[in-house]
Amino acid sequence: MTLTAQLIELIESKAIGKKESEVASWFVLDAIANFVAGRNSEQGRILEGWYLDEPAGTSRKVFWMGASMHIQEVDDLHRQSVVHPGCVVIPTVLALGMREDISGLQMLEAVVKGFEACTRIGNSVGPAHYKIWHNTATCGPFGAAYAAGILFGLGKEQFRDALGNAGTQSSGLWEFSENGAMSKHLHAGRAGQSGLLSAELAKLGFSGSPTILEGKRGFYAACCPDANPDALLVDPEGSWQIHKTSIKPWPCCRHTHPAIDAALEISSKLDGGNIESIELGVTQATLDVCDKPTPETLYDAKFSLQHCVSVAILDGQVGFDAFESDARQRVAKMAMKISLERNEEIEKAYPNAWGAEVKVKLTNGKEFSVRRKHAKGDPDAPLSPTEFKEKATMLFRFGGVSEPEAWVERILELDSVSSFRDSDLIDLLDVSANGSMGKSFEI
Repeated sequence: MTLTAQLIELIESKAIGKKESEVASWFVLDAIANFVAGRNSEQGRILEGWYLDEPAGTSRKVFWMGASMHIQEVDDLHRQSVVHPGCVVIPTVLALGMREDISGLQMLEAVVKGFEACTRIGNSVGPAHYKIWHNTATCGPFGAAYAAGILFGLGKEQFRDALGNAGTQSSGLWEFSENGAMSKHLHAGRAGQSGLLSAELAKLGFSGSPTILEGKRGFYAACCPDANPDALLVDPEGSWQIHKTSIKPWPCCRHTHPAIDAALEISSKLDGGNIESIELGVTQATLDVCDKPTPETLYDAKFSLQHCVSVAILDGQVGFDAFESDARQRVAKMAMKISLERNEEIEKAYPNAWGAEVKVKLTNGKEFSVRRKHAKGDPDAPLSPTEFKEKATMLFRFGGVSEPEAWVERILELDSVSSFRDSDLIDLLDVSANGSMGKSFEI
């Protein structure tokens, strides 16, 4: 039996209970809130203008929503696979929900299984893959294809075809980070769009390679020098991967978050003391992605460990305005006092634990050291329901939504919606009906 077939068997053998549906509803809330907030940005307005040129079509809608969800850098992350499953799987499910007569419960089931497919594949690609390939872009199509396949009612052979064609469309390179290009958002949108196309064609009998993962010219051979195929199917009776997925509290690269959390604690202790130096102990992946001492663009700043930690220490918070030009100039001197090194103990725990250590030395001789074993928002250090709702409310307000608290509660009741297409929840998603960015949505 091929690896794809075994993955399908694993997913279909697992039961989805009320607990999984409830967790999935929180991730749908986070994704929709990120989508709304993402529209209020330079990239979001470009994407929205593109979408409004020809708003009809589910595929186009998946691309637009997925790309927009990934803009503010505060969407979910599965830490072991380093995949952002929500911005790929959930747009696919939402767009099909807007088109088909599908219940909220069916949509939540598709979310759970779509997360499972793309994160398990992400678990197996190996760390070398991540140095060149963006895992959300390469593994995401598998999750979108699986989620769409659930809503289409595909059989196992059709699922095999869908995943085969999703895998052959996998792509997405990290080179965008060299100059702050907007391509990362394209990665999320295209991954969802490719997955949807794969499932739609599989439904019609369009075949895909059954050995897309392990074949001599397949995904592992092409893109994964140190692939670990055993990780694809490990612990088949364990909890769903959605329970192992994290929610990001700050709008920047997830690799910066454990250091931000530690820096925020130190910020509250400084009491006006002058900082002489800051040492950061982090993982190699963090060094590879976030060692940017002098970020020149907003997007560079979101991926700059030096900038993010400087803001956290100086301001005691990290919000949407922390990456603008004035903020970059204001903290530039502080950022130059920061040195980075790979912490072997923290590295050994990665990717099962995303940690960091921050050491601050003051000119008066005082020293502070704070370590985080896990990033805030991880399953081991989760946001409380109140913190989760506050985050979603903040994102909705940033996106121009009125009465955001009411929308938060309604989305969390998705499992009781008999037909998503006929519910008013789509008012938050269909800009062609609601008008351009800036309109205040009301219940």
